[in-house]
Amino acid sequence: MGIGTARNAMSRIFYQRCFWLFVVIILLIIAVSFAPQSDRGRLVVNGINMFLLIATVAAVGRTTLSFVAALLLAGTAVWFQYLGLWYDSDLELARSWMFSASLYFLTTAYLVRYVFQPRIMTQDKLYGAAAAYLLIGVLWAYLYAIIGYFYPQSYMVVGQPGRLVYADALYLSITVLTSTGFGDISPLSRQARGLCMIEQIAGVLFVAILIARLAGVYPPKESYVDD
Repeated sequence: MGIGTARNAMSRIFYQRCFWLFVVIILLIIAVSFAPQSDRGRLVVNGINMFLLIATVAAVGRTTLSFVAALLLAGTAVWFQYLGLWYDSDLELARSWMFSASLYFLTTAYLVRYVFQPRIMTQDKLYGAAAAYLLIGVLWAYLYAIIGYFYPQSYMVVGQPGRLVYADALYLSITVLTSTGFGDISPLSRQARGLCMIEQIAGVLFVAILIARLAGVYPPKESYVDD
């Protein structure tokens, strides 16, 4: 009963509010680069991030199970991040990234399902599609960071091989997703390059499928003439 009430309360925050979801994701991406890199600053940004994802799942998942799953993943991710920062442990931080990536995958899946429902394409769904596109970029940032932990020196960072911090991983992910490719950070290992290819494919397919969805919603003018 209490969990259902909490889910309904959080769903009202972002229900039919994908515009604000999109805006907050943009602000969080900016915050990763400009927020203080202290332990407290990182925990605050991640805490807000987890709250955002839980609210999104509550709004578009519409089930108690999805809400509980998001709540557990978010709580575990923040806990491992706290342990990693407190004990200066890369292993605990890597575990936090794994749970964060799982939560982002869950959130993206529910949001994509909401956007591509066979119903009328609303303005809210268009903002939801834009938000889902950004979520893909953040999800892959966690995956890049995880690969960097298990396969050291998987990336070339400004001419030097090394492991990415999360802010650099997010920068790499956005440049790969948008096919910008500045080249100042590049993958070296086979595993990192494989992730880059998958992200490029996912980004292109997402845009292509969204365009096809919009084309199906808005039929050509000839159909109106025949009617």
